[in-house]
Amino acid sequence: MRKIIITDLTRFQNKEIVCTAGTDMSSGACVRPMPYLRAAECERLQILPGAILRGELVAQNCLVGPHQEDASYSKLRFEGPSSSEEFEAALEAGLHNSTEEGFEIELAVGQKHVPVGHPVMRSIITLEVDPGSVEIVEDRYKPGKTKIHFMDGSGREFRYLPITDLGLHRYAETHRAAKDLARLNTFIREQPKAYLRVGLSRAWNNGTINGYWMQVNGVYTFPDFFKDIRSYR
Repeated sequence: MRKIIITDLTRFQNKEIVCTAGTDMSSGACVRPMPYLRAAECERLQILPGAILRGELVAQNCLVGPHQEDASYSKLRFEGPSSSEEFEAALEAGLHNSTEEGFEIELAVGQKHVPVGHPVMRSIITLEVDPGSVEIVEDRYKPGKTKIHFMDGSGREFRYLPITDLGLHRYAETHRAAKDLARLNTFIREQPKAYLRVGLSRAWNNGTINGYWMQVNGVYTFPDFFKDIRSYR
């Protein structure tokens, strides 16, 4: 039986399912339980980032591209929330100094994808970033949806990356006023530490580029967290 601490709880267009990923606390490896969990079950059990899951998890056969974390599961059970110290340790297990280091690629200015065929053996990384560089903004083309600006440890700036963080998405749906995002951004900047979970989508061709596209799966601050985005209320 493997113990994992959930580090990523992300949304789909299909609201009936959610994608989870977490750290196997015995090995430090990132694991993505497959098939995806039901959203209603996560809400019923109050499964949030930092949740402890335990079960039989076995790497799937024929893994494709960077998504090497996919694991079939059985006897999966929820054991409650981890401590703040355990959660931070789970995040730091996937820590990289920069996006380029994590995804093993040299990025062009403004590049937000890893091309299909590029050899990379992971689809999710953790970045510790300067909280002052983080800004949650409304999508310029889709009001009510959010994107993020930040600077990674190498000094590279990323602008308007999609946010798939389920808690942040739920908050944005009900707190669309500019003052609400300003309150969230102020809170993040006042915290000593900020971690981002940066993931790669499944392969998608936008009409010009066939790639794995970058997205922010989780925004976490320490020692305090923004309670409105870590609740099902």
